Amino acid sequence: QVQLVESGGGVVQAGGSLRLSCVASGRTFRGYNMGWFRQAPGKEREFVAAIRWSDAIIDYADSVKGRFTISRDTAKKTVYLQMNSLNPEDTATYYCATRWGAPSYSAAAYQDWGQGTQVTVSS
Repeated sequence: QVQLVESGGGVVQAGGSLRLSCVASGRTFRGYNMGWFRQAPGKEREFVAAIRWSDAIIDYADSVKGRFTISRDTAKKTVYLQMNSLNPEDTATYYCATRWGAPSYSAAAYQDWGQGTQVTVSS
């Protein structure tokens, strides 16, 4: 059974940084994409970034390009999301998720999800 456990969220002032971690277990992840999504109150879950486990091909949402960096450590089965220059619009619960096969921007395309970690950016 796949388990994804996020950590690293918190409260930060605008302009600050946070690094989220997602520890994965329960299977080998070769061939999978690891994605980060976020969901603010009253809004739909939206794509943030994704990385292909095998070759680290990366994709970002336009809203975070140049500010966020996704990476993975295959030995630790951990995916990271380094978030810099945070602004209040980044406030949300952040989730990691896995998807077999081609990358996707759609949350519905991802099969397994973590419980989420809250990020709050104050102005």
